[in-house]
Amino acid sequence: MDESKENKRPTSPQINDSLLIPESWKIFQIMAEFVEGFERLFHVKPAVSVYGSARTQPEHPYYILAEQIGKILSDSGFSVITGGGPGIMEAGNKGAFQGKSYSVGLNILLPFEVSYNKYQDISLRFRHFFARKVMFVKYAVAYVVCPGGFGTLDELAEILTLVQTKKTRKIPIILVNAKFWEPLLSWIENTLVDEKMINKEDLALYTVVEKAEEVVAIIQEFYKNRDTDPTIEEEKIMDKL
Repeated sequence: MDESKENKRPTSPQINDSLLIPESWKIFQIMAEFVEGFERLFHVKPAVSVYGSARTQPEHPYYILAEQIGKILSDSGFSVITGGGPGIMEAGNKGAFQGKSYSVGLNILLPFEVSYNKYQDISLRFRHFFARKVMFVKYAVAYVVCPGGFGTLDELAEILTLVQTKKTRKIPIILVNAKFWEPLLSWIENTLVDEKMINKEDLALYTVVEKAEEVVAIIQEFYKNRDTDPTIEEEKIMDKL
């Protein structure tokens, strides 16, 4: 083999403006999602983001509990933000819709699922998951994570990472239903900690509860001696999201 050819680096590709135009227009789609999200959600503070499965049926105990959580949060003065879909998301919105505060749905456009629940005072539509994720975090004073699948696990990992790395302020991260979460939490404690993938102190980033009243009690206790609005220092950190 010719050694000169083997070590030759590729040259920079030629730019074809006609091919880049569709990609460039996506930038404006993304900007529009951020602008609308900031404008419409700025007034929902304080808010709590609630996550959970889209597949949970209304008669399931998980759904019933999520509806109770949404209602008690709303009556306690917290707007409730969900992904806007069916299942536990619908339950959280439904409970909030019955209460005194805003019920917010951050709906995502999916090729195989066009199902938005009807219990939304404020309803946003997103094409891009990452823009939607920012809105979940930006105005939330707590995160409530109910049982769910890959999407819920993705959001949980995102939240834990942002707080662990101090890219966002520390706020309550509440997992609902110990039996559901126990295998994952056991793996985190016995594998991630033991293998030094995370610090043992990181286990304090989340709390596990069983009842709706516990969710509100933890949030209220956390903010008993502090404001729900971020401090100037925290705001600077969050502006970097």
